[in-house]
Amino acid sequence: MKCPYCGAPDTQVKDSRPTDDGTSIRRRRVCTDCGGRFTTFERVQLRELTVVKRSGRKVAFDRDKLSRSITTALRKRPVDEERIERLVNGLVRQIESLGESEITSEQIGRIVMKGLKALDDVAYVRFASVYRNFSEAKDFTAVLDELSIEDETRVDEE
Repeated sequence: MKCPYCGAPDTQVKDSRPTDDGTSIRRRRVCTDCGGRFTTFERVQLRELTVVKRSGRKVAFDRDKLSRSITTALRKRPVDEERIERLVNGLVRQIESLGESEITSEQIGRIVMKGLKALDDVAYVRFASVYRNFSEAKDFTAVLDELSIEDETRVDEE
């Protein structure tokens, strides 16, 4: 593993352990040249995924980009990092288990919205505003109306 501080090609693993959810290995590393310490995570990747954008352009699936967009939607919300990481891991597993090598950005957006809706309504609306490309206040109203109808349905079912 290349050192992120000095670029040296060799680093030593000092400690390895599974993460709390058991989906990856956390490795503490130290650079043999500069002594810098850093952490890496090793995850299983079931297949190479390609995302087909709305424009038709194809890009490699980026787990970190997915994680950043979810973290952005959840910024300043009362959701701890562990729950966010579990959500991201679950969404990635769900996307990978579709069995396709290509997935549209719309499919990913719908999967993420479903996960955020179960976790935090405010984050769901934030993500929806970007994913659905809101341009007016009435777009927010429509999503909020959807949420309130679903809340009423849940209360009636209980």
